[in-house]
Amino acid sequence: MWWLLRLWFNMSDGDRERLHHMLDAAIEALSFLAGKTQDDLSQNRLLVLALTRELEIIGEAASRVSAECRASFPGIPWPMVVGIRNRLIHVYFDVDLEIIWSTATSDLPDLIRELERALRAGS
Repeated sequence: MWWLLRLWFNMSDGDRERLHHMLDAAIEALSFLAGKTQDDLSQNRLLVLALTRELEIIGEAASRVSAECRASFPGIPWPMVVGIRNRLIHVYFDVDLEIIWSTATSDLPDLIRELERALRAGS
């Protein structure tokens, strides 16, 4: 099905670059979690800051993807991705580590698959 999108959607270089930024940050966030538990997150300030920063990068890059590109890849939960970034930036004093953990462990693998699919379709 993704090849149909390719027939009518010509991804801009800017969108492709932002999708790569999102993908790289998601992969790096998961690499930070290798061998870690949720308890490690609550006890490791550097891990919290690293994951938070990667989620911020993902959301910021997502906010700069064109509306046309977003519409072409509905499998990516754009409002949620940008919303997490906004929450982390603007409510930095009240970051819920359970949400950080859940987002990183449950949502990022799916996001990575969708971003890889989008990049293949848009190449």
